[in-house]
Amino acid sequence: MTRTRLVHDFLAGAADRDPGKKALFAQGRWHAYGWLEEQANRFAALLLRSGLRRGDRVALLLENSAEYVITYYAVLKAGGITVALNTESTADDVEYIVRDCGVRFLVTGPRLLARACPPPRAPEPGAPAAREPLLEALFLWSGRAAERTALARSGPVLLPEAYAGETAAPPPARLVDLDVASIVYTSGSTGRPRGATLSHLNIVSNTRSIVEYLGLTPADRILVVLPFYYIYGKSLLNTHVAVGGSVVIDNRFLYPNVVLQTLREQEATGFAGVPSTFTILLSRSTLKSSTFPSLRYVTQAGGAMAPAVQKQVAEAFAPARLFVMYGATEASARLSYLDPSDLPRKWGSIGKAIPNVDLFVADEAGTPLGPGREGEIVARGSNIMSGYWNHPEETAAVLRNGLYYTGDIGRMDEEGFLYVVGRTKDMIKIGGNRVSAKEIEEALYEHPAVLEAAVIGVPDEVLGEAPKAFIAVRPGSPDDVVGGLPAFLQKRLAPYKVPKLYEVRPALPKNDAGKIQKLKLR
Repeated sequence: MTRTRLVHDFLAGAADRDPGKKALFAQGRWHAYGWLEEQANRFAALLLRSGLRRGDRVALLLENSAEYVITYYAVLKAGGITVALNTESTADDVEYIVRDCGVRFLVTGPRLLARACPPPRAPEPGAPAAREPLLEALFLWSGRAAERTALARSGPVLLPEAYAGETAAPPPARLVDLDVASIVYTSGSTGRPRGATLSHLNIVSNTRSIVEYLGLTPADRILVVLPFYYIYGKSLLNTHVAVGGSVVIDNRFLYPNVVLQTLREQEATGFAGVPSTFTILLSRSTLKSSTFPSLRYVTQAGGAMAPAVQKQVAEAFAPARLFVMYGATEASARLSYLDPSDLPRKWGSIGKAIPNVDLFVADEAGTPLGPGREGEIVARGSNIMSGYWNHPEETAAVLRNGLYYTGDIGRMDEEGFLYVVGRTKDMIKIGGNRVSAKEIEEALYEHPAVLEAAVIGVPDEVLGEAPKAFIAVRPGSPDDVVGGLPAFLQKRLAPYKVPKLYEVRPALPKNDAGKIQKLKLR
């Protein structure tokens, strides 16, 4: 891995070292490194022949699968920039991102095709005419023969048939590690998601650090239930491909006992989850009475997990070691980890900086603060993004004084261990997803009966946090406004963003300037 400069070199190197090695288990079958490399090279050749240029953005609207892995590395091999889309995105979400970063090509599957290319809607009276789509080409991983026949008439380029005749040799794309590899969208303080721009250097550097502190080797096999569009999920893929390990995909987390069965049967050595992952396993599965002889380690990130839950997880998975981790999309995934040996005396801590990262508590000017003092957690390192795509103001707000300001308030103890104590931004952490309260509020204000709206995060035993909406309704509104809000919002927001709780008040508390005071609502 020491010669690796570019993200797709991970796959090429693993295939070169052991082409027959089991690389990926998906939909009940194993795929070898040599096969994945060949498929990615052929798809990359098709992308280049279709007109892809270095730096072009290619959107991936795909569930975890062999098709996702092939597409991801193919786009990078061709010199493109991957733009992973949340599979729960609405058609409007997809359109926004496509336009925001100028996506030329989009790759999807039959189940998600309607969100990628929704049928045109007639404009409402007085509304501006619909804008022309920006996409130049749509690549579709087709399914059954009947599906392929029907879809062939709709215009998409059907995969894998379309690249079957392309060369299996690595493409000749010229790249350096400062070139952008991925734009990963995350919710912004303005309400609209913005894309963290991550270079090959950012991702490769972070991958190396994670491999080092987890001690990953070719013998490691990770069970993945987190989506690859999520930066944490993507890091699981890259770290294990980097060392020539194996990745086991199981998309059936609605049935947690099935996932635990896969963990045993495929002899996984690693498992990763966000707080809600472990809460569900503790309360809705046989985890506490199960054993996993091959399991070596478990990792947790994606939001704070209560120390009491950490203790239960550590006990349930023992003797596997629990790594509590902290990071951000803007940091290519990871910023710190707590070594399992320190867990018994540092419950609740996010640990210390990972290799090649400087992480500390600072004041507004970036000056480090001493032990026990609260300030914003800031970081610097080669894994930090260059900025948000097309959002210079938001970039300037978080990249200051040569540092990345995480938006989390923290403190450091006398031994240098970090603790998160709050947030500076109006964000809600829902099952590992960062969601802007402003985005939900704007959707609420679209309802004709809503006069005022404010959304906060409240504790949730499954999701970690859940959105709660406070509203004041207009005079003369129907009595059952709240009853119709979930269905109304589901047409405007991804399902996980729709509030679980609602409270109607005559008016929401405000300060002298008329701004709603969320602290009083909390």
